[in-house]
Amino acid sequence: QVQLVESGGGLVQPGGSLRLSCAASGSYFSLYVMGWYRQAPGKQRELVATMTTRGNTDYADSVKGRFTISRDNAKNTVYLQMNSLKPEDTASYYCRASLFTRDYWGQGTQVTVSS
Repeated sequence: QVQLVESGGGLVQPGGSLRLSCAASGSYFSLYVMGWYRQAPGKQRELVATMTTRGNTDYADSVKGRFTISRDNAKNTVYLQMNSLKPEDTASYYCRASLFTRDYWGQGTQVTVSS
């Protein structure tokens, strides 16, 4: 069993930056594929970024060059550095941990980009 707790969301002006963190409890964190997803009001949840156990990354086209996913296996934590934020990045951001048939989600953290 893995529990995920996101933090770091908030209100930021367009062009600003935020760093989200997702702390995982449980064992074998380094074996999990970790990902960040987001869901805006009235829209489906969408993939933002993922990182495999080997450090391979994948990003949504809309965030490439602005967002960076990273992980610290010693701290059981995955991060999402978000730069050059835009109003359309406003959403609830969720952390996901996947390993074979095991799939865990956090409760989400709100990011609002507005002047």
